[in-house]
Amino acid sequence: MEKFAELREVTEKLELVDAHAHNIVALDSTFPFIKCFSEAEGEALSQAIHSLSFKRSLRDIAELYGVELSLDRVEEYRRSTGLQSISSKCFQSARISALLLDDGIVFDKNHDIEWHRSFLPTVGRILRIERLAEEILDEGTQDGKAWTLANIVALKSIAAYRSGLEIDTHVTEKDAEDGLFEVLSAGKPVRITNKSFIDYMFTRSLEVALSFDLPVQIHTGFGDKDLDLRLSNPLHLRSLLEDNRFSKCRIVLLHASYPFSKEASYLASVYSQVYLDFGLAVPKLSVHGMISSVKELLELAPIKKVMFSTDGYACPETYYLGARRAREVVFTVLRDACIEGDLSISEATEAAKDIFSQNAKEFYRIDMTASSSGTIKTESHNILERVSSASKGDIGYIRIIWVDASGQQRCRVVPSYRFYDVVTKNGVGLARASMGMTSFTDGPADGTNLTGVGEIRRSREEMVLADMHLKPGEPWDICPREALRRVSRILKDEFDLVMNAGFEYEFYLLKSIQREGKEEWIPFDLTPYCSTSSFDSASPMFHEVVAALQSLHIPVEQLHAESGRGQFEMSLGHAICTSAADYLVFAREVVRAIARKYGLLATFVPKYKPDDIGSGSHVHISLWRNGKNVFMASEGSSSHGMSKTGAEFMAGVLYHLPAILAFTAPIPNRIQPNTWSGAYLCWGKENREAPIRTACPPGIPDGLVSNFEIKSFDGCANPYLGLASILAAGIDGLRRHLTLPEPIVENPANLDAKLQRLPKSLAESVEALEKDDIFKDLIDEKLLTAVKGVRKAEVEYYSQNKDAYKQLIHRY
Repeated sequence: MEKFAELREVTEKLELVDAHAHNIVALDSTFPFIKCFSEAEGEALSQAIHSLSFKRSLRDIAELYGVELSLDRVEEYRRSTGLQSISSKCFQSARISALLLDDGIVFDKNHDIEWHRSFLPTVGRILRIERLAEEILDEGTQDGKAWTLANIVALKSIAAYRSGLEIDTHVTEKDAEDGLFEVLSAGKPVRITNKSFIDYMFTRSLEVALSFDLPVQIHTGFGDKDLDLRLSNPLHLRSLLEDNRFSKCRIVLLHASYPFSKEASYLASVYSQVYLDFGLAVPKLSVHGMISSVKELLELAPIKKVMFSTDGYACPETYYLGARRAREVVFTVLRDACIEGDLSISEATEAAKDIFSQNAKEFYRIDMTASSSGTIKTESHNILERVSSASKGDIGYIRIIWVDASGQQRCRVVPSYRFYDVVTKNGVGLARASMGMTSFTDGPADGTNLTGVGEIRRSREEMVLADMHLKPGEPWDICPREALRRVSRILKDEFDLVMNAGFEYEFYLLKSIQREGKEEWIPFDLTPYCSTSSFDSASPMFHEVVAALQSLHIPVEQLHAESGRGQFEMSLGHAICTSAADYLVFAREVVRAIARKYGLLATFVPKYKPDDIGSGSHVHISLWRNGKNVFMASEGSSSHGMSKTGAEFMAGVLYHLPAILAFTAPIPNRIQPNTWSGAYLCWGKENREAPIRTACPPGIPDGLVSNFEIKSFDGCANPYLGLASILAAGIDGLRRHLTLPEPIVENPANLDAKLQRLPKSLAESVEALEKDDIFKDLIDEKLLTAVKGVRKAEVEYYSQNKDAYKQLIHRY
């Protein structure tokens, strides 16, 4: 078993995409697996309680909750803990990061899609076409307002329940009208059972799906007892699948088509548009049944076409059980495939990632950089898990954090009870002037067009990071996080690319002393670069820092003492740029807070003292498509180790770098020659004196590069605006197919006469920004006005107050 350790770890720890589930309902005193049975099945309840599936599920839930193996003890735990807490516990333990909800089943006290978003970073809605049609006919809706396609990621049909899967794709409008008349004649509430009308509706829905590039889920195989199993065999779909009009539809057969799993596998192997989902078969069947059905799916179907879902519904435990059982089953199936020689261990590991996550992301077009206001949203969900995993009673206060235009991290603190009861729905009020404040005063700067008039709302975003909304659901143009999402969408829509980022941030640890009756801040120690004694001295603090970041699921790659006196550097793992910016904000908060606990001041200001080396927040940038790094060239075909796409993107960043500095290095006195900060407009291979360098970390083939580093990014920058400016510049490079000059292979300071000097002052950076039109087009003109207004005010203030920079250690 030891040789399968990597496969085991992947199946146990991978973040899952749950491609088909249903809403959770309000907590009831009755155990969920009793409530999950419909009223029509009440007479079979006693047998169900004694079934293998129920006993196994009860055992697993008792273990999860840490209670005695008893139905009464589990019920008692649920009542005393509350739905909010048990939902968080189940989703966190299941490690589900994306959830697609078919809300076509109506329960009493259903929770809507927004409620589910408080536990998961990515939630989408699946529209059940028969249910929608019944609602329209019941309500007589004519203007379409109640059935817009907004927030829909897929359509679903339950034709198998009504008239079977032998769909007539050429049913006439006359037959459909006659069928509709029959349906309406039966009275209300409407239940659609006429085959001609269902087939017509199904066919029209496929046309809608094609028009909007939406996939279609089809119920196949077993289900509730009102289903005629003979009519739910997916082989009945062959005439539909061979209709050329629908050859480009993306169709997924649900529930492993059990007991027709082999038939479903055959269809997926023959028809390019057919995919398979094994939810419901797992965990409803016996262990042998689950394993055999998944094996049958994989007998002919390509692994790239098989995906996971829980079919969870009614209560959070169903999601947890579906995920837990699926991990065990998939591991067993893939392990056996390795033993039998069908797969290598590395191929099985990749297969697990495909089945549990990647296939669904691609099939449903789940864009992890999309806007939070859309149906599919992904943010730094691990922060959400951290906060929501505790019950309301465990947390006294919630800190709501934002980063303003001057790069300062600010917060409002609200009691947890108010956060859950009010803030999650309505946000908290905040003056618009908050985005016009500078690094030297807390009033709006002239020229930002922001005053004390008007208010924005901060809508709940992962409990602690805030978005700026004019009103709930309406993002403000000047919101930095929304700006980054906006440019990320452009990169995705135009080039099918996602930008990943990883920060290496530096900071000073200072301690307070009294000299001549005045407080003075001096370095924590005076040891050199990578000093072991320096780390030993600070290790108790850093153990807490790393533990806190790991509890937030923020990856820490390494930590060491830097060259400055009392200076340290910490490297965070790379992530989608929106998440990377979140990681940096939280990392700064953690370092500051724990340093204060130890009586120290942690400051990220670029220049703590003019005569000491500066601090940066160097950022590594890469480009990804469908989970693959496409910045790196293919072996044997490269431009300095980069792909053509990567080189053009980086060329755009280099071309616009003077203007980018107004975002990334708003106090550019750190950017001097021979300080590893990049003072000249150039790039180099592993050249740390160049502002942009290509990087080849260990494990990358010789001659290739996996990312590029921007040195000119510091701790006074708003990370969202900084990354948005880099993205905008890269997009311009891709649009215009810009090319890179030759790399600089020596210290750029030695070529002072030949190279353009980057802006030496903030005033020069702002001047470059004002001359560069791409940011106006790609970021937002109102946001640029606010940023430039803040920067100009800072230029004037610091030119007149030469020692004012000393106070910045308290602001950054």
